[in-house]
Amino acid sequence: MTGELRLGIDVGGTNTDAVVVDPEGSVLAWHKTPTTPDPFGGIAAALAAVLAETGPVGRVMLGTTHPLNAIIRRRGLAKVGILRLGAPATLSIAPLTGWPADLAAAVTGPVEIVRGGHEVGGVELAPLDEDAVRHFAERCRDRADAVAVTGVSSPMVRDHEVRAAAIITEVLGAVPVTLGHEVGGMGLLERENSAVLNAALTFAGAEIVRGLDGALQQHRVRAQVYLTQNDGTLVTAAEAARRPILTIGSGPANSMRGAAAVSGVGDAIIADVGGTSTDVGVLLGGFPRESAHAVEIGGVRTNYRMPDLVSIGLGGGTIVHPGGRIGPDSVGYRLASQALVSGGTVATLSDVGVLAGRLSFGSRTPELPPDTVRSAVAWIDERIGFLTDRIRAGRADLPLIAVGGGAGLLPTRVPGTATVIRPRHAAVANAIGAAIAEVSGSVDRVFTYDSGSRSECLRAAQDEAIEAAGTAGADRTRIRITTVTETGMSYLPGNVVRVQVKAAGPLG
Repeated sequence: MTGELRLGIDVGGTNTDAVVVDPEGSVLAWHKTPTTPDPFGGIAAALAAVLAETGPVGRVMLGTTHPLNAIIRRRGLAKVGILRLGAPATLSIAPLTGWPADLAAAVTGPVEIVRGGHEVGGVELAPLDEDAVRHFAERCRDRADAVAVTGVSSPMVRDHEVRAAAIITEVLGAVPVTLGHEVGGMGLLERENSAVLNAALTFAGAEIVRGLDGALQQHRVRAQVYLTQNDGTLVTAAEAARRPILTIGSGPANSMRGAAAVSGVGDAIIADVGGTSTDVGVLLGGFPRESAHAVEIGGVRTNYRMPDLVSIGLGGGTIVHPGGRIGPDSVGYRLASQALVSGGTVATLSDVGVLAGRLSFGSRTPELPPDTVRSAVAWIDERIGFLTDRIRAGRADLPLIAVGGGAGLLPTRVPGTATVIRPRHAAVANAIGAAIAEVSGSVDRVFTYDSGSRSECLRAAQDEAIEAAGTAGADRTRIRITTVTETGMSYLPGNVVRVQVKAAGPLG
């Protein structure tokens, strides 16, 4: 049994949480420690605490904001050679259109648009210009750390992307190459942006895997290692190093999956209150509801599968300024030393929560004017009500599950929700979500529904998603379809429909 224990770790902006769960998902040990400037210091500390209480673990799951922070801070990014297969049809819009200037400058290497790509129906726009691809690859020598290749309609027909990658590898050797169809869905520019961002995170992805391996070796942990993805499911460490962009939204997804596990509720509004911010989303069938809109990452429009969230700078470390202004700045991981309740000199919402009777921790009783406390509590309640009203689906009053280290800041009643649930282990729901995460497979394809063919097309997409989940490591006897979405593409002739299918199952 000991080899089946799972260790879940979630690295947030304020705290690093770790839990060990048994095969049934019961929590055997948990620990919360401040995140360190080098995030792997916090990981090592959390590991030491939980492993001291349990036996050997067989699997380790990590959720981290490290790749997202690299984009936001414009640090540690790779120079990317950007190749689009879409001339002459797409020459009017250049790659990286709409990007923030500083981010574009940080990542841009050689850029080229060459002949290639396909129409939605699979017909070539133009044959792939292999000579132009070779010329591009030569330009990338010593000028790019990684390459992003994106072809028109590549989610439907990936042949040109795959061939271009082979040519680039022939010329440059083992340079990391990201293909658009591997990281993005429909929409050429969004898919291209996704590919470029993924390639730019080459160093960050490798650093995560090296750092985690080092922390595990330090504690003599020999286990299978996974990272959690933006949709709350797992990817192997090797795949995460190759496609780090798939992990940048894992924190909120972990919290939502963990909330479902600790509460036993599959449909709910989730409020994840951390030290710096609060994320509010919707849980449907135990999984985060995914955003139907393009998602901006660091100011760049993408089309990743991401949880549908609304967020605000409201957390335990949010600073209450003289005069009553609240946030949006936070003491972050310094909460344990700088907040008034910790003997520090900075008034925070944690201090407000203690004085209002909503929180109970710290080494001393803070001193704040009663009017400041009352206005700060009213500010919290108003904003939580606003966020839940924005995110909830339809008129049904769903329960609200409060999780995260700052969950105690929330009121006992939130308008528009059926009830407020505060489950056991809510403070480490994010790490629990990582520990219990499943493996998924997804399909995003375009079909033409001829007379009577809809069921056949849907069955083919579902079979493909199930096979993808099995290939990724899911127990093939326990894979289930979790999402089927059909979207008519009325701007195309015929009955053309975009079909998105997701399948998931526990690790085999």
